[in-house]
Amino acid sequence: MPSRCTEVQVRPGTEGDLAPLTELYNHYVRETAITFDTEPFTPERRLPWLRSYPEDGPHRLLVAHDDRKGTESRILGYATSSAFRPKPAYSTSVEVSVYLSPDAAGRGIGTLLYERLFEALATEDVHRAYAGIALPNEPSVRLHMRFGFRHIGTYGEVGRKFGRYWDVAWYERPLARPS
Repeated sequence: MPSRCTEVQVRPGTEGDLAPLTELYNHYVRETAITFDTEPFTPERRLPWLRSYPEDGPHRLLVAHDDRKGTESRILGYATSSAFRPKPAYSTSVEVSVYLSPDAAGRGIGTLLYERLFEALATEDVHRAYAGIALPNEPSVRLHMRFGFRHIGTYGEVGRKFGRYWDVAWYERPLARPS
């Protein structure tokens, strides 16, 4: 699946990314129902989240940044693979997500992030990837379908934000086992 992003680089997230990652996520907290967090984070409160992602292993944080010459590098988005559930038998399942800077949508950056994330996960002992999508969110549904996710069910009115209830559709994708 080729990417259209020639000026964008993807790398593991670092503590130096904490402030812009927090700012990006807080946009979704304040303005959308894409996340069910309701209070914006400070970078200090977000630090344990960032530190939960090592550079290798099944739980990853990948950051896309603008790498054009003559411009200051800035974060355009990020993708994560996180623990699906805390119990040990779930260790070979991950929950994945992508968040993009609002001005980066529609440029193929989500695709690029997922390409790199699934390439990295191909070397790990991960059997399934899951994604929960607060509805409506057609761009996210299309992204996940492009990567082979299939809809497995919808939790109706599972979260309340902005004075209304929201559904969350769940998607699943099998992952290749390392050889």
